[in-house]
Amino acid sequence: MGFTTLLVASLAVSSSAVPLLNPIQAIQAAGPAAGQVITKCSSPGMIALAYDDGPYQYTQKLADILSNGGAKGTFFVTGTLYGCIYNQKTAVQNAYKAGHQIASHTWTHPHIGSLSASALTTEMTKLETALVNIIGVKPTYMRPPYLETSGSVLSTMKTLGYRVITDDVDAEDWNGKTPAQSEAKFQAAGASGNGHIPLMHETYQGTVETLTPWLINWAKTNNLKLVTVAECLGDAGGAYTNGTGNSQTAC
Repeated sequence: MGFTTLLVASLAVSSSAVPLLNPIQAIQAAGPAAGQVITKCSSPGMIALAYDDGPYQYTQKLADILSNGGAKGTFFVTGTLYGCIYNQKTAVQNAYKAGHQIASHTWTHPHIGSLSASALTTEMTKLETALVNIIGVKPTYMRPPYLETSGSVLSTMKTLGYRVITDDVDAEDWNGKTPAQSEAKFQAAGASGNGHIPLMHETYQGTVETLTPWLINWAKTNNLKLVTVAECLGDAGGAYTNGTGNSQTAC
């Protein structure tokens, strides 16, 4: 076999062995599978502090508390639940620049289990566009409002390339639990096994100012690394992908 023939054959083998992926395939190949429910970290020794329902008046303060404590958090944000996301643009940008993960919690926070695939897609893409406008990228992680994964939720998230996060510890701040009661739930869950992904909300002052500092100390006492959800799933570089923004600056 001549050199030219050998070179052509070798190139043909290499190109066929590594097929080009479309954007959704690339996302799925880089980390956890899209459209499957994930409740906790993939390995021990870490905790992913995760907060829903913002951005809100406490977003900047929460980001600062986490950063000052050497922790990385994950913010599952909405478009309009507590006012328009563009009203908290600077806080969202600051959290992103500080290395905290920005993820999706849908545009309006509806009961998505009863939405059609088309309506759910609109909920996701409207927030994607806003986040591209604000931080320059769109997320590949989402947490369903009310943790609903029925109906068309999982199939739509698979189509859109989203990793679906729920939780394995519920702080129940949404249910009137005090920070001390939430702390007891973490103590009961313990620090062994694969790392926790808790359900918390950045819209409660007690969660931001009392529970979060306690969790930072509790994690350090138990030798747990405080990381983003993506990092706790072995996907530190896969939290975002490119997206298309527009000129919108208000909801």
